[in-house]
Amino acid sequence: MSGQNEKQDPGWPSASESRQAPGRLPHRGGARRAQTGRGSNSERREHLWSSRLLHQVGDATSLATVGLAVASLTALWLAVGFLVGFPAWWNNVLYSVTSSITLVMVFVIQHTQARQQAATQRKLDEVVRALPTANNRLIAVEEAASDGELENLADTNLDHRKQAESETPQ
Repeated sequence: MSGQNEKQDPGWPSASESRQAPGRLPHRGGARRAQTGRGSNSERREHLWSSRLLHQVGDATSLATVGLAVASLTALWLAVGFLVGFPAWWNNVLYSVTSSITLVMVFVIQHTQARQQAATQRKLDEVVRALPTANNRLIAVEEAASDGELENLADTNLDHRKQAESETPQ
C-alpha cells in the first residue's frame, strides 16, 4: 500500500522513511516548493539548520528544570539587587534581558506552533483524502482563495450536521 501512495504523491515520505526517524517529521521542503521547483539545496539546508535550532530552543525551554533555574536566577537577581541597593543600571539590565528573551521566545513559539499545525493539517488532509465519502474540497481548505469559499463550505457542513441530527434517534 505504501508503494501506491509513493507513486501518487512523491513529495511525502514513504512509510519506511517515516520509521527511520521516529518522533521527527522528515522535512521535504513543502509540497508547494517541490511542485514549483523553488528553493535551492543550500536554502533548504539553511532552513533545516534554523528550524532545528528553534526546535532545540523550544524543547530546552519547555523543561521543568529550566523553569526552576529561571525562577532561581530571578530570586538571586532580586537578592543581590537588594544587597547593592538596586542601582539605576540594575533595572535597565533586567528590562533589556527580559525583553530580549521574550522577543526570541515569541519567534521560537511561533515557529514550532506553525510547524506542528502544518503537520497536523497534512495528516487531516490525508484522512480526508483516504475516506471515500469525504468531500475532497476540504483538502487544504485552510489555503482557500477567499473567505466566501470558507463560508460556503461551512454552510455545506452545517446542512450535513443538521441532516445527521435529524436522522439520529435521541
